[in-house]
Amino acid sequence: MALDRNSLIALARATAKASLNPSATFAYEGKNLTFEALNETFRNEMNELAPNYREYRNNKNLIFELIEVGIDEILPKRVLQNYGQFAEVKTYAQGDKPIFSTRISAASKIRAKNNFVTRVGLAGRYEVFKLDGLTYEIPTSAYGGAAQIGFEEFLDGRIQMSDVYDIILEGMDEAVYREIAKGLDAAVAKITPKNKTVQTGFVESQMDRLLQTADVYGKSTVYCTFEFAATMIPDYNWASDSMKQERWENGYYASYKGHTVIILPQSFTDITNATKVMDPSKAYIIPTGSEKPVKVAFEGETAVREVESQEDWSRDIQTYRKFGVGVLLVNPGICVYTNSDLKITN
Repeated sequence: MALDRNSLIALARATAKASLNPSATFAYEGKNLTFEALNETFRNEMNELAPNYREYRNNKNLIFELIEVGIDEILPKRVLQNYGQFAEVKTYAQGDKPIFSTRISAASKIRAKNNFVTRVGLAGRYEVFKLDGLTYEIPTSAYGGAAQIGFEEFLDGRIQMSDVYDIILEGMDEAVYREIAKGLDAAVAKITPKNKTVQTGFVESQMDRLLQTADVYGKSTVYCTFEFAATMIPDYNWASDSMKQERWENGYYASYKGHTVIILPQSFTDITNATKVMDPSKAYIIPTGSEKPVKVAFEGETAVREVESQEDWSRDIQTYRKFGVGVLLVNPGICVYTNSDLKITN
């Protein structure tokens, strides 16, 4: 028997939360369930709402609400989980100004005004970030994604609403990821020349120089893709057997000379796998405990609608979400190493 609306919404929220820690168990309706069990229950309930076109038509508003609830629950938390060590993530009500505050000295204010990195808007123009004293505003823009359902596919049962939900969630997560990548890439041009280096391959002495600079402002952490981390190989003449074994098993060193190495997730801009989202040639060296340079603001709630084709009865399930991403470089210890051997395109 299908769950009622309130139970379905509770299930959608519980499943979204559980996806952030799949190895744990979660309380739901008096039971301790694994993420797999919750997810399977949610998928079954979604599919039961739309086993055929007629039921989909009757239940689509509830289906859309479940998609909206799931995205609102998981998207900001997933961004915080993946990037929280160097990104500040906040959620605001619709119409509220996304205001961030920072701890900067009077001398740093001048530097901040010159180094606040803007992002490219959807229409190709640059959005201006307002900086006033210790607070600044990040404008949000609407981002959309869609999953298309062919009418014949729906009738034949070859597409399920749970699949549509997964596609939409993945697409919105990817949209935020791309904006973070753009912001980090734009930030490199604003960093003082002494805090960055471009090398052919990995040069141990140059990485050590940047780490020494960053460490003056707090023990630094290295953020990079797996591709870059795999090149961070110190002189093997002094590498221990355990270090060699670690690299063999993981593909990289999780710690480089006492500095934690955090792997940034990688993706491609389309299914051709030709262009990567995150530039693999760059490693960002950020002092721990410093002002987090990446700011992510979510505004309002997710909205989902259906747009039906007049020709073949196919339909797009479209998603609308407002967010903004900015990069504020007020810490003079942030450094960037670029390995020119690694390209953003294959």
